[in-house]
Amino acid sequence: QVQVMESGGDSVQAGGSLRLACAHSRYTESRTRVAWFRQVPGKQREGVATIGIRGTSTYYADFVKGRFTISQDNAKNTVYLQMNSLQSDDTAMYYCAAGTPTRDYVLSSLGYSSWGHGTQVTVSS
Repeated sequence: QVQVMESGGDSVQAGGSLRLACAHSRYTESRTRVAWFRQVPGKQREGVATIGIRGTSTYYADFVKGRFTISQDNAKNTVYLQMNSLQSDDTAMYYCAAGTPTRDYVLSSLGYSSWGHGTQVTVSS
């Protein structure tokens, strides 16, 4: 099972940018995907973006399209989430996860079995 650990959370002003990093262990399953989720207290965890661990395909939630970009650096075993044009609604705990979801579950927490502890992103207006 792939292990993951997030970093990079911070407090930023609205309109600013932030890059989160997800360091992951080596994988053996070629279908493995790494995803970013976020959650605010009292709400369900929601999928933000996901990438095939071989850089095969990416998917984004509609609310981040055009603002966030997910990418990976295989040499560093790290997946990044570049977040631009941040809004106060982006304030949340961001989690990295790894798993082998089917197509219907690529942005569902049900598709992922390995989770990090989260990194806090706070956007002030």
